[in-house]
Amino acid sequence: MINWLEVVSYSLCGAMLVMMAIDIAFSAFMPALDRWSRCYFITLFSLLMLYVVVIFIDVIIYNHPEMAAVQKAVFIFEYMFFSVMMPMPMPFLLHCCGESEKSSVPLRAVMMLWVIFCLILFAAQFTDAFYYVEPDNQYIRGTWFPLLIAPLVVIMILNIQSLIRRRKKLSKRVFIALLIYLLPTAVMIITYMFVAVDMFVAFWMGLCALTMFSLILMDNVEQYMLQQREIANQRASVMVLQMRPHFIYNTLMSIYCLCNQDPQKARQVTMDFTNYLRKNFNAVASDSAIPFTAELEHTRAYLSVEQVQYEELLIVEYDTPFTRFRLPPLTLQPLVENAVKHGMDPYAGPLHILIRTRHTDAGSVITVEDNGPGFDPAEDSEPHIALTNIRQRLEMMCGGKLEVTLRNGGGTTVTMTIPDRHAEG
Repeated sequence: MINWLEVVSYSLCGAMLVMMAIDIAFSAFMPALDRWSRCYFITLFSLLMLYVVVIFIDVIIYNHPEMAAVQKAVFIFEYMFFSVMMPMPMPFLLHCCGESEKSSVPLRAVMMLWVIFCLILFAAQFTDAFYYVEPDNQYIRGTWFPLLIAPLVVIMILNIQSLIRRRKKLSKRVFIALLIYLLPTAVMIITYMFVAVDMFVAFWMGLCALTMFSLILMDNVEQYMLQQREIANQRASVMVLQMRPHFIYNTLMSIYCLCNQDPQKARQVTMDFTNYLRKNFNAVASDSAIPFTAELEHTRAYLSVEQVQYEELLIVEYDTPFTRFRLPPLTLQPLVENAVKHGMDPYAGPLHILIRTRHTDAGSVITVEDNGPGFDPAEDSEPHIALTNIRQRLEMMCGGKLEVTLRNGGGTTVTMTIPDRHAEG
């Protein structure tokens, strides 16, 4: 005779395992998710999968009286995997709101409640007041079983309360996603205090988690597409910034004067200027990171043109033994141009610029140093705007970062760090 309860249980377990595996794969490979969110959802779905695996084992050994000791151990794991998912919405909520986890009172409260649950679960192993397994492998709830689940209910209430209080800090879609996950889960846990619906609790939590993940993924994809459009707009804006009219006019006038004075040098400057223009146009057409050697060539072409005008007043030193990595186009060249434009002062002596690369544990590091007058990074000035533009493209295109410091002895040091995942093989 067919046991329909077992059929339903096996079917739900199978569906949940497949669903969690798919969700883990999506979480791991979706480019729209940031690293923190990716790790969070992989952890959440992995815990749900382990929870379902434990329930699946429970279903298998349920009708085997000789497995009573194993059944008791299975219940410990089942409750632990079930409980550890209750505090998890809080860190995600704080992350979405941009709040620090270390100083969060609600997070401390839910973790304290979870510890209380663990202590009660430990005590439950030495008494029949909460639950017990009979010698014939029958699971029986004790009178105090609701007390065991009570801390988890309070955790969910705190999660919901914190979500409502922070709703203005969240996008509408993220708020709805978390609400869809928290409210039905809280109702199901309250029901579970009084009715043994283990399998349906797991299935319901998985369904709510999938719904939450889908909505948050949609929100992240939308943000990702907006970022891509912003990158394209910024690239066009950077192109306009690089093509300053006075630089073009000065270069053409220098070539004009050199045609009679030094035709060979005029041809070389024309070639350098052509390379500079070509690299600028190629950078605008590129939608991904480029080899550092290409960006360095672009920078050399620009400096060659500038050195025709400034001659001995502009001294450039290259220390670039490490070049096997990629970076966003128009990053190094604008930094050097920024140093020339704002550091050149004929009355202060020659402007020295040092371009250096090295490899560290943090990744590929590019440094541009100059001995110019320097500037205050907090000042809302033109060089600050240009650096902010570069910093944003570094973060969005390759997860890199840019730092500006005042150089000892005068001048400015700008450091770019590119993660190793953009290193060339």
